[in-house]
Amino acid sequence: MTKPVIADKKPAVLELEAGTYYWCTCGQSKNQPFCDGGHQGTEFTPQAFELTEKKKVALCQCKVTNNPPFCDGAHSKL
Repeated sequence: MTKPVIADKKPAVLELEAGTYYWCTCGQSKNQPFCDGGHQGTEFTPQAFELTEKKKVALCQCKVTNNPPFCDGAHSKL
């Protein structure tokens, strides 16, 4: 399996409204941490996640989290 591109070595801390979002798994999106279709032609697909209420989140941008799409601190070991 191909490894994803590391988009950044720190999470994107955002306050998001309730709704469905698509997290970039390939690291190639120009709209990090969200998918913009940059994975086309690869084995990667975006990961959907839903928030039921407005919430502050830390979304992984290094793409090696063990709790996708959320940051688990894995970037500190890169």
